[in-house]
Amino acid sequence: MRTAQMTRPPQTLYVTVRRDELRQLKDEREQLQQEVIRLRAQLQAQLANQAISC
Repeated sequence: MRTAQMTRPPQTLYVTVRRDELRQLKDEREQLQQEVIRLRAQLQAQLANQAISC
C-alpha cells in the first residue's frame, strides 16, 4: 500500500534581470542554438558517411 503524499503546487520564482544581463543571456542562447545546429549537421554528415561506407 502506498503512502499518499501531499503535493504542493509549483512555486513561482520572480527575479530581476537588468537589460544588459538579459541581452547577454539572449546572445549566449543564440550562440548555443547556432552551435547545436552546427553539431547536428556534423553528426548527420558523419552518419551519412557511415551509411555510405557500410
